[in-house]
Amino acid sequence: MKDLTNALLSWYAQNGRDLPWRTKGGAAPDAYAVWVSEIMLQQTTVQTVYDYFLKWMKRFPRIEVLAEASIDEVLHAWQGLGYYTRAKKMHECAQIIVQQYGGHFPAQRETLLSLPGIGPYTASSICAFAFNQPETVVDGNVIRVIARLYGIQKAIDKNDIYARAQKLTSQEHGADYASAIMDLGATVCRPQKPLCTICPWVQSCKAVKLGIVEEIPILKKMEKKKKEGVVLAVWDKKCRLFIQKRKGKGLLSGLWELPWTDDGVSFPFQSEWIDKHQKIHHVFTHFDLTLNLYETTVNEIPFCLKEGIFVSKTELSSYAFSTLMKKVLKKLS
Repeated sequence: MKDLTNALLSWYAQNGRDLPWRTKGGAAPDAYAVWVSEIMLQQTTVQTVYDYFLKWMKRFPRIEVLAEASIDEVLHAWQGLGYYTRAKKMHECAQIIVQQYGGHFPAQRETLLSLPGIGPYTASSICAFAFNQPETVVDGNVIRVIARLYGIQKAIDKNDIYARAQKLTSQEHGADYASAIMDLGATVCRPQKPLCTICPWVQSCKAVKLGIVEEIPILKKMEKKKKEGVVLAVWDKKCRLFIQKRKGKGLLSGLWELPWTDDGVSFPFQSEWIDKHQKIHHVFTHFDLTLNLYETTVNEIPFCLKEGIFVSKTELSSYAFSTLMKKVLKKLS
């Protein structure tokens, strides 16, 4: 095991990616930056996160700045990254860290787990990357690397993967090792057309020896439900668009939106609704959504939509919209 670990660390020193939230040769100096990157990287690619991270750090350079910002400012800065619950939890977490920990991230895994929006994976990542602790960090890349290394030809058991990965984790170089195994999966042990000839573990890889690299890992695919509904563009006589803030604690709560439904064609009030013959498709984690666009013009805000406002097209950029609503607004423009 030690030989594999050392080989990977040597490979990383020469070939590891340069990323703005990462430091080679030990722990990153800013736990806040590590935390921001890890939350952004949940369900999002490195390529997408790169620019968002730089803009975020320019807008909220310290955790104190984030804690003092309004939730509307935070959601506006998060636009386009999706899964907006992450941004809300970040704002809440920042306030707690400033109030209870003097703006410093705790280095203890159990304490991190008690904070909003920080689960086992993120806690391990912070401990590894920010504090150089020998934490085993397992993401999709690591699952693929470990499954191929050991030639696992059955549906993935995450507990089994974790146990195998843990035995390889460096006790002295937690930060570099966690980065190294992720980079190996992202740049060499890729899902398709892996670059096995330059892999530091090729001599020990059972999948290579069996000639089944691209058949591993075997993952269970989740079937998504399909939903269809309508999204409504309600204009006033001044060509202003009606928008409302989503309530509750759901995925899109706190964001601005046009009225919409995912349970078929239904309208909240009687009007001359015009079918724009435009469809907006969006994929959520557990379902695929298709919305049909309708519009109408009214003299005043209907009673059933009273908790909202009319805004001009030029003002729309000041409000935080989900990716779904941005697709709708693009159709309208």
